[in-house]
Amino acid sequence: MKRINYLLTIVLTLLSMVSFAQNYSPFYKVAVKEGGVEAVAQSYKSMLSEAGYEVIGSYHPENKGSLYVVCYTSDELKKLSLRFADRGVLGSVIRMGFVEKAGKTTVSVVNPYYMFYAYWGEQMGNNEPALKSMADHILSLFRKDGTLTAFGGSLEKEDLPEYHYKVMMPYFDDPDELEEFDSFEDGLAVIRKNLAAKKGNTLKVYEMVIPEKQIAVFGVGFMDKEIGETNFLPIIGEDHIAAMPYEIILQGKEATSLAGKYRFALYWPELTMGEFMKIMSTPGDVEDMLEALTE
Repeated sequence: MKRINYLLTIVLTLLSMVSFAQNYSPFYKVAVKEGGVEAVAQSYKSMLSEAGYEVIGSYHPENKGSLYVVCYTSDELKKLSLRFADRGVLGSVIRMGFVEKAGKTTVSVVNPYYMFYAYWGEQMGNNEPALKSMADHILSLFRKDGTLTAFGGSLEKEDLPEYHYKVMMPYFDDPDELEEFDSFEDGLAVIRKNLAAKKGNTLKVYEMVIPEKQIAVFGVGFMDKEIGETNFLPIIGEDHIAAMPYEIILQGKEATSLAGKYRFALYWPELTMGEFMKIMSTPGDVEDMLEALTE
């Protein structure tokens, strides 16, 4: 009888551990509003500004009027991100998506918990309380506008820091190495010049520079009709556009970007292998486009 009770205790403990596993989705649906994307987005830009955030860029993915993305940050977000040396500043830009259908716009936001744990989890140290406080503050802004509904699949909290799609696929710390420059200033000048020229049909969505740390992040839209967003977003899902734009990060003399096979899988975790195969050339195309911006 004691043995049965002991086994029952173990089973109940394991079930409890499973039931309390924390899952996060990549996005939250915030609200559905009457009107077009830019008009709806303007109200959120004002809200963010009043709350002390800075809108640093916006654009129409695919150059499509019914799709819109807003990118924002804050001094507090940047300070927190600087605690994480390995490309941590990528987590300092929060993105909102706006998708218009039949005269109504669905508003979404990237889940800061999901992104923070994915980008910063392996470097967490004792920073988890600060991470949670920041994520809660961000989400509190949107809860004022309704109930947040998670979507886009989900991953367990413990899996996010070491996430990769399949065996032999890249992790967060397996970036695409784009270019090494003679200096930070040289890299900044080259990338700025190429983005200003819209090299490779790219679009600069935002630029965020932290000169004292020699770090810069550029949000890049892919406007090429053959290999850009028009090619891959309709296949993998336009509802996830708060994943865009893509980024180049310049740290010191080195320019890198997150590997496409990591970043696309992270923000579209429900993709089957068959669906992934439909965009099998996209990660390489993205690397090529970003690499060209550093030449």
